Amino acid sequence: MPHETAILAPDPAGYARAAELLRQGELVAIPTETVYGLAGDARNDRAVAEIFAAKGRPHFNPLIVHLPSLEAAEKIAVFSEAARQIARKYWPGPLTLVLPLRPDAGLSDLVTAGNDTVAIRLPAHPVARALLTAFGGPLAAPSANPSGKISPTTAQHVLDGLAGKIAAVVDGGPCAVGVESTILALDPPALLRPGGIAAEELEAELGLQLPTGGDAAKPNAPGQLLSHYAPGAAVRLDVTDPRPDEIWIGFGPGCGQAALNLSPRGDLTEAAASLFATLRKGDALARERGVATLAFAPVPESGLGRAINDRLRRAAAPRD
Repeated sequence: MPHETAILAPDPAGYARAAELLRQGELVAIPTETVYGLAGDARNDRAVAEIFAAKGRPHFNPLIVHLPSLEAAEKIAVFSEAARQIARKYWPGPLTLVLPLRPDAGLSDLVTAGNDTVAIRLPAHPVARALLTAFGGPLAAPSANPSGKISPTTAQHVLDGLAGKIAAVVDGGPCAVGVESTILALDPPALLRPGGIAAEELEAELGLQLPTGGDAAKPNAPGQLLSHYAPGAAVRLDVTDPRPDEIWIGFGPGCGQAALNLSPRGDLTEAAASLFATLRKGDALARERGVATLAFAPVPESGLGRAINDRLRRAAAPRD
C-alpha cells in the first residue's frame, strides 16, 4: 500500500502519471461531475481488491465501471435499443445504467460482486474523460471515501479520508453536481438510486413511472446499503423546530436561525452541489460545540430533492 498520496495537477503531465499508476495496479482518486471517484483498473483483480480494502467496503457491494465512450461500453454490457437511446441522450453525464454483463467483458469478478449485470457510466467531467482516454481502459471508481461515510466533492475531502491508502489524487476542483449519479436498470426498468438526473426526467423519457428497485442484502449497484453517507454525528430529518443541543441545517429562506443552509434561496441544484460539503461542515461544528446531532430542515421530495433526501435518509439510518 502507498505510504504517501501524491497530488497531481489536471494537465498532460498529471494525466500521464495517473495513467501510469493505474496501469501498475495502483489507485488514483479522480474528479467527476458528481463526486470524486476512487479509480482502479476494472480488469485487475488486485487493483479492485485494493479499492475495497482502502474504503473498507463490503465485497458484496458492486462498483460502477467508468468508460470513455458508448463504443467502449458496448464491449462490456449488452445494450437493448431502449438502453442505447437513453445512453445517447444522457451520456456523458450523471447517469449509471445497470445492464447485462457480456461474458467476454474481461472485468474482475469483484467489480460486479458476482452479479450477471454491470453498472456503467460515461462521466462528463473533462478531467475524468481525459484520464479515461490516457488510461485506455475501464476504471472501477466508487466514491473516494471510507465506506459508509460522507462522499468527497473536493481533493481535500479525499485526502481527509484516504491519505496514505492510495497512490494519488488528481485535483480537478470542486464537483459541480455534488450527489452521485442516478442509477437506472432496464429490462425491466427500475430506479435503483436517485441522483444527478431527476427521476421525473427519466420517467418522461421512458414514458412510464419508474418503480424503485434494489436490495440492501444483495445489491446489484452501489448506494443501496441502508446506512451510508454517515457523518460522525447523528442525523435527524424534517426538523422545523430544532432542539438547543442540535446543529440545525436549513434549506431555503425560512431558516434564518440555521447554523448552515444547503441553499438559502431554496435552489435544489445548489443544495445538491453543497450537500456533502455541508455534512462535513456540520460534523465539524458539532464537534466544536460538543453536540451530537445534525438536524436537517425539510427538503422537497421532487427533482434533485429526491436524491438529496435519499442521501439524508441513509445518513440518518441506524448504524451497525
